[in-house]
Amino acid sequence: MGHPVLKTPAKPVDSPVSPEIQRLIGDMVATMIDANGAGLAAPQVHVPLQLVIFQAPDTRSTGPEDGEERFDLTAPLTVLMNPVIEILGDEIEPGWEGCLSVPGMRGYVSRPNHIRYSGLNEKGEAFSREARGFHARVVQHECDHLDGILYPQRMDDLSELVFESEMRYHEENAEAAE
Repeated sequence: MGHPVLKTPAKPVDSPVSPEIQRLIGDMVATMIDANGAGLAAPQVHVPLQLVIFQAPDTRSTGPEDGEERFDLTAPLTVLMNPVIEILGDEIEPGWEGCLSVPGMRGYVSRPNHIRYSGLNEKGEAFSREARGFHARVVQHECDHLDGILYPQRMDDLSELVFESEMRYHEENAEAAE
């Protein structure tokens, strides 16, 4: 957080199948997997291009103290260049988000629950897909990076921005309130 490339709108990818873009995609996939992330945008690796990758695996570890975090399987490993997002419903869903550019923090962000996104895949082919829930959340989160937006800028209440190590207090307070 704070690097100029994360604050600047990204430029379209002109040559999706060029060796440089294919190498960038491979490097981004390796980085995302190594960091145990659900997505990564090119600006996060200091490349100001409209390129994101994401996935929603069945489970992923969030750390030994947190156990396992469950995600839906609606998002296989996806490469999305020059994306366009269309909101398909009025339902807004709040949820906790983390980001490799804001390490060690989580924030409670409200986002549209149903979207359609389109763009180019890793072969330069146009595609379109509908998404709901976590799938829709991760696409919107990653595409925000292409507009120079980090998730804290989407938060309604900054008191809901917490260190990951303190998440247990939020969970305990939520359970006590029920």
